[in-house]
Amino acid sequence: MGCTLVIDTSYGSTVGIVGHEPMVETDSRTHVERLRNNIAHVVDAAGATPADIKTIVVGVGPAPFTGLRAGIVTAKALAFATGAELIGRNVLEPQAQWNLIRRGKDGTSNDPGTRHTLTLAVNDARRRQLYFALCDDPSADGNRDAMPSRPIIDMDIDYPASIVERVNAAVRAWRERAGVDVVVDVVGHGAARYADALSAIEHVGDIVDESVFDGGEQGLSVFASDALLAHERNPETPVEPLYLRRPDVSVPNPLKHVLNHAGAERTA
Repeated sequence: MGCTLVIDTSYGSTVGIVGHEPMVETDSRTHVERLRNNIAHVVDAAGATPADIKTIVVGVGPAPFTGLRAGIVTAKALAFATGAELIGRNVLEPQAQWNLIRRGKDGTSNDPGTRHTLTLAVNDARRRQLYFALCDDPSADGNRDAMPSRPIIDMDIDYPASIVERVNAAVRAWRERAGVDVVVDVVGHGAARYADALSAIEHVGDIVDESVFDGGEQGLSVFASDALLAHERNPETPVEPLYLRRPDVSVPNPLKHVLNHAGAERTA
């Protein structure tokens, strides 16, 4: 028996075995402390043991520093201990496929011949900013299962008003090339908080404050499948955290000169 374990701590934490319901912790104050026990629980609930884990898929962000680091370190430690293959995947691009599934469930899928769905995937970056990526429909070439989601704007971090300007410019260029009408859905945690600003996106559709990991067993499977496809295309992609924000710390200035003394460099 071989199974795939998914770990993500880009927003709270989600852990699960593909094919089974995941455990989701949204309380950012306790999710790291519960991570190890939650992993043990989902493995046991799936009727598996650590030796059965053949692949570990971990979300690498983009997300704030501390929680994200805890998930990736845990995934690396488990991969080392079990010999499982470790695969990292950003948490934004798989949102495009999840958005199409969400639309299908709601009965709002579009005819690709007349209107095309683009997904602005977001995650709350705090400090009044959002991580974001503008993604195309992975089924645009007629074979959704063989392609990971494709970015039109690569992942970045910015303020909502600036994101609107950048998305509008990119969508205008995309429409001119594609020659079809378009709807832009905003999907991800933080979308509701900045809905007023994001509603200025031209051709805006739904603004939904949920991620692929809110989709239960199906969402977990979508994320893992997208990660495996992306890994097949770029197997050398490192499993490292995506913060996208410069660190707050900086090298301090030298101590001030006093009485013509040459001064001293800070050592700590």
